Amino acid sequence: MSAPSYEVRAVPGIPEVRPGDDLAELIAAAVPDLRDGDVLLVTSKIVSKAEGRIVRAESREEAIDAETVRVVARRGPLRIVENRQGLVMAAAGVDASNTEPGTVLLLPEDPDASAAAIRTGLRERLSVDVGVIVTDTFGRPWRAGLTDVAIGAAGVRVLDDLRGATDAHGNPLSATIVATADELAAAGDLVKGKASGLPVALVRGLGHLRGEGSTARDLVRSPADDMFRLGTSEAVREAVTGRRTVRAFTDEPVDPGAVRRAVAAAVTAPAPHHTTPWRFVLLESAGARLELLDAMRDAWIADLRRDGKSEESIAKRVRRGDVLRGAPYLVVPCMVTDGAHDYGHARRDAAEREMFVVAMGAGVQNFLVALAGERLGSAWVSSTMFCRDVVRKVLGLPEHWDPMGAVAVGHAAAAPAERPERTADAFVEVR
Repeated sequence: MSAPSYEVRAVPGIPEVRPGDDLAELIAAAVPDLRDGDVLLVTSKIVSKAEGRIVRAESREEAIDAETVRVVARRGPLRIVENRQGLVMAAAGVDASNTEPGTVLLLPEDPDASAAAIRTGLRERLSVDVGVIVTDTFGRPWRAGLTDVAIGAAGVRVLDDLRGATDAHGNPLSATIVATADELAAAGDLVKGKASGLPVALVRGLGHLRGEGSTARDLVRSPADDMFRLGTSEAVREAVTGRRTVRAFTDEPVDPGAVRRAVAAAVTAPAPHHTTPWRFVLLESAGARLELLDAMRDAWIADLRRDGKSEESIAKRVRRGDVLRGAPYLVVPCMVTDGAHDYGHARRDAAEREMFVVAMGAGVQNFLVALAGERLGSAWVSSTMFCRDVVRKVLGLPEHWDPMGAVAVGHAAAAPAERPERTADAFVEVR
């Protein structure tokens, strides 16, 4: 049995491509010996030129803005963005090289459709069934350097799903999906080069990779599965601005490790006198949560009755306070003022306590933002501050621990409502 092998070679003879040119016709003339099962790798630049994706722009940055759907990361002038084709790449794929001054080259509007059109044209002209991959150059997370990847495909199995198979030792493959279209694109780039004027390559001997029904869009990871969807600063900003108060939760359990990671973020907040005023009581058992909430409810009802509220009014207020009861996980942040200065002066001592309260608020905000980063919903509720003695008694806390509200934690039962945009100008005074 012979060892597996394949051939990859550049296709010479492709002339300078201009808007309106028929790429299938140009390729058929350059490589008339195409065979069934061959795969053609076509640089996106010539596809864009043939499709008239040359636009005038005052600057490349202006064109990048127009093609950008979402900024993923930014460092200095470099932007990694999601473009109109759903691709996450540098500069939205806008190219200012090999095009007239004052113009830029955009990616094909629909690279999969472009690949399908070339394939159909070759079938009509040469009566062959080939695969076509439209390629472009990408950088990659974690790795230095650039490589070509597939941004459009037709007639090729872009992914080879090996899950359920076994390796040579009989071990099951549970997560192996090979990006065959990207591997082919990279192989073609080795013979096309970046500046050699050879925009098309031919792969022969891998007919088993031919197939129907998949496109290069299948290579784009869905947002739900993308653990690296955002750059660092963008992830922080999204966690902060995307944090919402969640009042309804699913029954899905909360990962205790995620809560502890959020606590670790909380205790990085600033605090006076190099102190650590934060304590977080984690109510992980249903019994502990119900015992606390029942005791707090009884204390609240007693207070409302002393205030002369009607039973109907009391019942409505208690129902409104049930956000904690519906959460699968509760956290009670507590403040300790160990290390506070005693000035023996009412005004200064009050200000001293306020410093600790501010530090506590900063810690709780860090905690809420970190929970959002863990894809957990949360709601801070002030109720424990009104019955601190009850909370301390039920949870067995020291007398000098001051409960500072409670945080309901869980997976949101529904997407949050849109929040009106808040601009900084409405909250800023400049002197």
